[in-house]
Amino acid sequence: MERVTPALACPVCTAGLTLGAGTLRCSGGHAFDVARQGYASLQRGGAPAVTGDTAAMVAARDAFLGRGHYAPLARALRDAVAGVTDDGLCVDLAGGTGYYLRAVLEDRPGLLGLDLDLSKPALRRAARAHERLAAAAADVWQPLPVRTGAAAVVLSVFGPRNGPEIRRVLAPGVGRLLLVAPTPAHLGELVGPLGLLAVDPRKAERLDARLKGLEQVTETAVTYRASMGHADVAELALMGPSAHHVAADELRARAAALPDRVHVTVSVTLSSFAAA
Repeated sequence: MERVTPALACPVCTAGLTLGAGTLRCSGGHAFDVARQGYASLQRGGAPAVTGDTAAMVAARDAFLGRGHYAPLARALRDAVAGVTDDGLCVDLAGGTGYYLRAVLEDRPGLLGLDLDLSKPALRRAARAHERLAAAAADVWQPLPVRTGAAAVVLSVFGPRNGPEIRRVLAPGVGRLLLVAPTPAHLGELVGPLGLLAVDPRKAERLDARLKGLEQVTETAVTYRASMGHADVAELALMGPSAHHVAADELRARAAALPDRVHVTVSVTLSSFAAA
């Protein structure tokens, strides 16, 4: 947290923050605690626009990602960041447990990471994910607690895209947004049997509207097949938005009804954007 603090901004008044005695403070007198688990609370107050993942969802996500099913995607992100910068700050929006951010940091010793998420169970894990990764509770639909122009890279992996704020925090000229979005083929073998939420056919249109002021520089397809057992399939369902709509026991029962091994399509686009 100490190394990332110079890039942070007060979520209330946007002044810079200093760290001391387990508290982040600004010159305007606003103070934000750093939890004993290592993550800071940088929320503005009031009810957030969305809720964070539950402890059960985070546990499922940690178990699923730990088996390497999304490792090719993590490597693609690592390589994309390597093509942008070797140092500076990488901000992961709704970064969860820090899985992708850790992969990005592992072989770039000059890079610092900041994971912003609403889920305290996820932030507890993220704060321990890497020695150069700081974690903070923040609603990424609100003004980000990051100084203007402080980010060399912003990551958005299956997450919200607050276009104006992303543009504001990116370093002028050189900063890049790396955005991962599912294609209609993503997890296609599981959508019907498990009742997963399908990709909105108007997703690309809505994405363009939210990223106004950012110009796409590159787009790469990341597509492969992953062999998953019943536990993998259940955890995949339980870690995502479908967990809010279908009971956990029902999702597990649906997963158990599938063949012992299912070859699942992972299909996403990895795009880079620069400020227009």
